[in-house]
Amino acid sequence: MGIVATEAATYLLGKDMPDFTKNIAAPVQVTVINAGKLDMTDKKKKEIYQSYSGYPGGRNEETFEHLSERLGVAEPVRRSIKMMLPRNKLQAVMMKNLVVTE
Repeated sequence: MGIVATEAATYLLGKDMPDFTKNIAAPVQVTVINAGKLDMTDKKKKEIYQSYSGYPGGRNEETFEHLSERLGVAEPVRRSIKMMLPRNKLQAVMMKNLVVTE
């Protein structure tokens, strides 16, 4: 999953294009198909995904298995790609250009 996420993040950033600029989102559409067929080891299935609401006691933890049962296999892939992108105003624009199918 990490190799697929790294490739997708590179294309979303536009680093493979000759006219790369940091302040402009690349005009590309990245599609990850068959996310359910990704090979995951048992150790990776026990990986913990965290979210924080900003309020005291607002930290939530869940494993890959539970997250994929709840929201589908595409959601952990989408989250891993999102965390590889820069945390700025362009992150939401780049994530709109990502399509993950199971």
